[in-house]
Amino acid sequence: MECVANLELGQYAGSLLKMVDIPSYLSGYVDGEGCFTVSIAPRPILRVGWEVRPSLSVSQNGDRSEVLLIMQDYFGSGTIRPDRSDKTLKWEVRSLPVLIARVIPHFETYRLLSGKQRDFEAFADVCRWMARGDHLFPGGLTKIVWRIREMNPSGKRGYKSEYILTKIAEMKA
Repeated sequence: MECVANLELGQYAGSLLKMVDIPSYLSGYVDGEGCFTVSIAPRPILRVGWEVRPSLSVSQNGDRSEVLLIMQDYFGSGTIRPDRSDKTLKWEVRSLPVLIARVIPHFETYRLLSGKQRDFEAFADVCRWMARGDHLFPGGLTKIVWRIREMNPSGKRGYKSEYILTKIAEMKA
């Protein structure tokens, strides 16, 4: 099954935008279909040897993708691309300045109602620590790894926390 994009606001969706509390709607949508993620991957050229990448993503079937355009417009950022893993479209924001300036304040004001709120809180902590440069030092990277251990419990991890912590400890020695 191929994902067919409907990347234009139809007459119906456009008229509804005038009647809907968009910020609350988007928070609810992210609560159901979004994911706050902090991935950590080896990057030997970096001082600590690991790269920390926070992102917010939302997936949607292509025939109902109008909401992804609304999110992109509302947050003033993000890319929309096909997600070949599940044949959907994905809107994603990875820019740390945008996450700090627009995304985090939004979700602090328009809180999530599910357990995803805990993921968001960890995500927000990590983004703020990164803005201070904590991820550039072994102690800060260790703090980040410990903070994100419980995020997205049903998600896949490229590298186990224990492995990353062991590598950081070896670097300190």
